[in-house]
Amino acid sequence: MATLADARAQIPQRPSDAHKGMFGHVLCIGGGHGMGGALALCAESALRAGAGRVSAATRAEHVAVLLTRRPECMVHAVESPADIAELIDSADVIAIGPGLGRDAWATSLLAAALSSGRPLVIDADALTLIASDPRPLPAGSVITPHPGEAARLLGISTDDVQADRSGSAQALVERYRCVAVLKGQGTLIAANGERTRIVSGGNPGMASAGMGDTLTGIIAALRAQHHDAFAAAWIGAVLHAAAGDAVAVRQGEHGLLASDLIAALPTVFPRRMEG
Repeated sequence: MATLADARAQIPQRPSDAHKGMFGHVLCIGGGHGMGGALALCAESALRAGAGRVSAATRAEHVAVLLTRRPECMVHAVESPADIAELIDSADVIAIGPGLGRDAWATSLLAAALSSGRPLVIDADALTLIASDPRPLPAGSVITPHPGEAARLLGISTDDVQADRSGSAQALVERYRCVAVLKGQGTLIAANGERTRIVSGGNPGMASAGMGDTLTGIIAALRAQHHDAFAAAWIGAVLHAAAGDAVAVRQGEHGLLASDLIAALPTVFPRRMEG
C-alpha cells in the first residue's frame, strides 16, 4: 500500500529563496469543441499541485472561460500543431488528453506531443487514440487509464481487466513501455523494475466527472517538480485520493465534485516546517 505519509515523505520542503522557475512548466493540451471544462480541471489541478507555471493549449472558444476561471493559467488558442511549437519548446512536461476529442485536430496535437521529446502524462481521449494505433510511448511517459480505457489499450474486455488488475497494469507497462496508473478502487501504479503500488485512500464519491482530469494535472505537476515518472505517478495518485477523502470528511461523498477536490489539494501536501 502507498499511504499519504509515504507520499508526503517524498515531497521536499521548498527553499526560502524559491521562485517559480524551480517548479517547472506544465503544458496541458486538450479541450476540443464543447469540452473545455476537462482541460480547465487538468490545468487548475497542476497549479494547485505546485507547478511553477501552467499553460493550456485549447480551442479558441474556450480561452475566455478558462482565463476567467483561473487567471493564473496561461491559455492559448490552438488550431494546428504549428500553434503549439513554441509552447512545447518551453514546457518541461506535457499533459495531454482531457477533453481532447478524437478528430483530426486531436490526432495532430497528439502526434506533436508524442514527437516532442518531453515527458508525457497521457489520459482520456489521447489513450483512445493510442489504442487505435498501438505503439511504444516515449521514455518516461505515464498513462492513467480507467478500466475501460485499459481494456481498449490491451485489446481485451473490461471484465478481463477487472478480473486481473495487477496483471493488466503490468501488461500495459510491457506493451507501451511506460508507467501505468490503473484507476479504480485500489488504484495500481506499475512500472518496469518497480514494486507495484496500491493506493490506500479514495472513496465512492470520487466516481464523478472530471476526477481523472485532476489526477492527470497532479501527476504532470509532480513530474515538472523533478520527480521521476514512477514517483510522480504514485505520489500523485495518493495525494489525489487524500484530497478526495478530505472533501468527503468535510461535506460527505454525495455530490463530491472534481472542483472540490482541487480546492482541497493544498491541504494534503506537507506543511512548511519553520526553524
